[in-house]
Amino acid sequence: MNFLLTRQASHPVDRMLPMPKLFAYGLQHVLAMYSGAVAVPIIVAQALHLTPEQLIHLINADLFTCGIATILQTVGFWKVGSRIPMIQGVTFASVTPMIMIGQEHGITAIYGAIIAAGLFTFLVAPYFSRLIKLFPPVVTGTIIMMIGITLLPVAVRWVGGGNPSSPDFASPMNLFLAAFTLAIVVAIYRCGKGFVSNVSVLIGLICGTILSMILGVANFDEVGRADWIGVITPFSFGLPTFNVGSIISMIIVMLVVMVETTGDCIAIGEIVRRPVGRGRLARCLRADGLSTLIGGIFNSFPYTAFAQNVGLIAVTRVKSRFVVAASGVILILLGLFPKMAAVVACIPNAVLGGAGIAMFGMVIASGVRALAKVKFDGNYNLMLVAVSIGMSMIPLTVPNFFQHFPDVVKVICQSGITLGSLTAVVLNVLFNGFKPEEDKTQADQA
Repeated sequence: MNFLLTRQASHPVDRMLPMPKLFAYGLQHVLAMYSGAVAVPIIVAQALHLTPEQLIHLINADLFTCGIATILQTVGFWKVGSRIPMIQGVTFASVTPMIMIGQEHGITAIYGAIIAAGLFTFLVAPYFSRLIKLFPPVVTGTIIMMIGITLLPVAVRWVGGGNPSSPDFASPMNLFLAAFTLAIVVAIYRCGKGFVSNVSVLIGLICGTILSMILGVANFDEVGRADWIGVITPFSFGLPTFNVGSIISMIIVMLVVMVETTGDCIAIGEIVRRPVGRGRLARCLRADGLSTLIGGIFNSFPYTAFAQNVGLIAVTRVKSRFVVAASGVILILLGLFPKMAAVVACIPNAVLGGAGIAMFGMVIASGVRALAKVKFDGNYNLMLVAVSIGMSMIPLTVPNFFQHFPDVVKVICQSGITLGSLTAVVLNVLFNGFKPEEDKTQADQA
């Protein structure tokens, strides 16, 4: 027993780093996920015609709850939290259902459905975790690759400036800033040692932002207009209302989220060399459910693991879960102090894109490394990988491909990661049968 405790304490995932390193590494994760974190409240607010003040409140509440959800997932308590470096963010799978619920029943029905769906996820987590048997190495390696592939278009859009319909999209200035940032990241990663190499993404973002300021691209006017303190109060839009149809719709979303979270959790476990078994997966899913319930209370949204940050773990090789917990603290502060959030929001998309190319490309490379351990001779694994990745590409190449499908089906199919993951799971059962994994008792210990 003592040997086991010593071994676990020495695992890179459980190492507590000095405070300056925690802050620097944690800030990297926040910068990598910030744009994605605030995108959902912006989309929902625009669709429901909310006031600018209400939008600001949604963003503050989202960042605040992101931080709480991340701490729950990384630090954990009781049987909640995976205790691996997983940063939490709002799932994009919930956007369309939330808009439909809000337009038909009002915003309070959105939060009623979120609270109910969060409670449902929390309760079914230990039963859903039995699906871990459906994720052998050939499936998890494929999922890791798909995560990287589906994220690359995000980085490309950032490189161009963020909005493809903008007149200056992919302008020489944007491409130059992205190339400069990427060059800095690669140079620091190659030539830096230890801590400096591990913060290559952060240094690249800082250098890219400084250059954009010198060239007059970065605009920090919003920082002056932002409030110093933001107040996060429960049920700011009124007490939640519970509509049966809305609840069922949101539960379906959370079932999709649980499939995606399962893949993300196993993928991160593979990268940080901490195998994910049934127990750890159950704790991970409980954290998603509890975070979603809290999100409904604090006027936020359903939460899941943010795939964007998987690449950052692969690039930096920093596996400590307390680094991501530090990200959670920073996110809480950003929610409570809008002026700080405004500073982060002023980083040009092109600069983020330069770093994103390296981060998301590294996820693909991690998937290749995972698949290198899989046997492809004398079996059907090659076809499994080929078809799964091909299916994941459909929503990427033609975003409206499933527009004529029922809403329930669209929720599943519009996410390349979800569609590809389900394809990989089904093909694995067809090709290789249902083979339960070995009991990972040691891996599941907190």
